[in-house]
Amino acid sequence: MTYAEDRSGQRYDLDQLRWRGEDGSPLMISPLPGITPGEIDTSERSLWRYRAAFPIDMAPVSLGEGCTPMLPRRWNNHEVLFKLEWFNPSGSFKDRGVSVMVSSLARLGVEALLEDSSGNGGSSVSAYCAAAGMQAKILAPASTSQAKILQSRAYGAEVELVPGTRQATSDEAERQSEHLFYASHNWHPFFLQGVKTVAYEMWEDLGFSAPDNVVLVAGAGSQVLGCDLAFSELLQAGQIDRRPKLLVAQPENCAPIHQAFHAGTEELGDAEWSPTIAEGTAIASPVRLPEVLRAIRRSEGDVVAIPEGEIYAATRKLAAMGLYAEPTSASAAAAIERFAAKGLISPGQTTVVVLTGSGLKSADKMADVFAGA
Repeated sequence: MTYAEDRSGQRYDLDQLRWRGEDGSPLMISPLPGITPGEIDTSERSLWRYRAAFPIDMAPVSLGEGCTPMLPRRWNNHEVLFKLEWFNPSGSFKDRGVSVMVSSLARLGVEALLEDSSGNGGSSVSAYCAAAGMQAKILAPASTSQAKILQSRAYGAEVELVPGTRQATSDEAERQSEHLFYASHNWHPFFLQGVKTVAYEMWEDLGFSAPDNVVLVAGAGSQVLGCDLAFSELLQAGQIDRRPKLLVAQPENCAPIHQAFHAGTEELGDAEWSPTIAEGTAIASPVRLPEVLRAIRRSEGDVVAIPEGEIYAATRKLAAMGLYAEPTSASAAAAIERFAAKGLISPGQTTVVVLTGSGLKSADKMADVFAGA
């Protein structure tokens, strides 16, 4: 039987409408068996081709998300594959998780929901709520890129800007969740079920084999957890024989996962973080921190913290290659050289670098990056 489980071990039926456990912790879906190539619905040109890997059957709320390209390119002296997630409908990887999350909520009759976001999550939830005929209220930091706020409002969502940090926005969302269902992409377990399809795509596009390394950016860490879920399932199904190393980048100005990883703990450290150009990863208190750290360690991966100057430089370098990535996702490219210097990326290995969102989503941040360039 498939169920959701909190950290205390209490189990919940998947037909229950809840976003966290009775103990206040985030929920995870019980382990799933994975799929074989024959279970992929090749007639479906979206992530729903992997619906056999989802915990329940549901009617898709889909805008054609998934099936994004992997582009072979040379980054300094390293051959890598850039996974271009901005080809998703609203312009970021968040559409993967939101499509599955909103589909699961539509199945349960939800008509209105609340989301908090630094931008991409909010615009994605707004898009899929519009597709599902749901009402969406989005809470976002007042500093969020205007293009992302405009996008959410264009889809018909109500947007409330919250003064202060990204964490202040999350705290306000939890307060408002008392009277509106909170469909946080950072909390809801079905979001991770959608995000994991990025790893299923890597597997399929690499001839049903796993890459050696996957380079990711992390704020809350949903990409890390999604990849861990998919590669664990594929191992269970006997479809791969090893886990790829999950190599994670965070901005130096806000790097709680990096701090805890290198401290050898699963607890948040005591640190004062600063604003960063990589706004999508500016999350000081990731709600799934222990799970993210275990996933990285299980893969024998690593975490690096990228200074602001290197994020700026990587954003410019990607653009010079024709890849207009927002600074948040450019952090992954900036990390390639650092991981190679540590011996974690070697010549001849297959390394996928996930670029999460388009520079078009962050016009003001891109203007800062290219000012005087």
